Amino acid sequence: MSVVATNPTHLKPRTLIIQDNLKNLSFIMPAVILFSIFYIYPFFEIFRLSLQDWNGISPDRSWVGLANFAELMKDKVWWTSVWHASYITLIALTFQNALAFALALACDRQIRMKKFYQVIFFLPPVLSEVVVGLIWQWILNAGVQGGQQIGILNYWLVQSGLPGLVNNWLSNPETALTCIAVVHCWKGFGWGFIMLLAGLQTIDHQLYEAAKVDGAGAWSTFRHVTLPMMLPVISVVVILTILGSMQVFVLIKAMVSQGLGYHTEVPVTRILLAMQGTNRFGYACSMGVTFGIILVCLSLLSKTFGSKTKQ
Repeated sequence: MSVVATNPTHLKPRTLIIQDNLKNLSFIMPAVILFSIFYIYPFFEIFRLSLQDWNGISPDRSWVGLANFAELMKDKVWWTSVWHASYITLIALTFQNALAFALALACDRQIRMKKFYQVIFFLPPVLSEVVVGLIWQWILNAGVQGGQQIGILNYWLVQSGLPGLVNNWLSNPETALTCIAVVHCWKGFGWGFIMLLAGLQTIDHQLYEAAKVDGAGAWSTFRHVTLPMMLPVISVVVILTILGSMQVFVLIKAMVSQGLGYHTEVPVTRILLAMQGTNRFGYACSMGVTFGIILVCLSLLSKTFGSKTKQ
């Protein structure tokens, strides 16, 4: 006598299978609809507008094809703004993430007031970018002394006997972008700190004990235990840092507004200027599409590099 194995799902009526599928689909449909309305549709609409010449008001739109993209490739101011954003991103990837990792390593140890430090380090990211920008503008460039504009930093330099270092930090083309990059790092390092600290706390402490038994020192343990285990988290932090730093905008508007223009231009400010200043919405959309492609390529490059490093 032979026993034929049957799958219980094969015994289900077709109607019940369809009902189960519809029930499962109903859970994800709200997210799919929202994603389609606010992400997929706007992307295709922006790409369509990038192939047209439109002033944003008139119903008449003229088809120009790839002319906007061809003009953008020759726009030196646009590529300079991309370089400015890349410069801010480079400083964030090095200084900001190194600071976040160092503080996460410190708070992962058994130290006094560890919880207090965790709260303090996470305060800057939750503050409004406008408020942070205005406060740092006040620190770097506010007040008048002796007929000259002088901020808190300059006042401290004068009182410390270093008047030669006094500078108009946010009005000097040589220092403005670096000041913005440093403030951006101060504002954003808390996100990386929290993520890296969470990653450190998932590492099994038995690995550290085994390394200690094998005679590994602090640097050797960090290099062969901590760093390999943290690579997935570091990869995510790097990608988020790139995306956040390349799109910096509010902080710049709050700190320098239109004060320096060309010297502090970033892609988002160029896109806004094309829309509000020259009413060239088609050209602004071509900037947005190009900038989006740049961000996707940078993210994929970081992900690929992170995957190869893990291997």
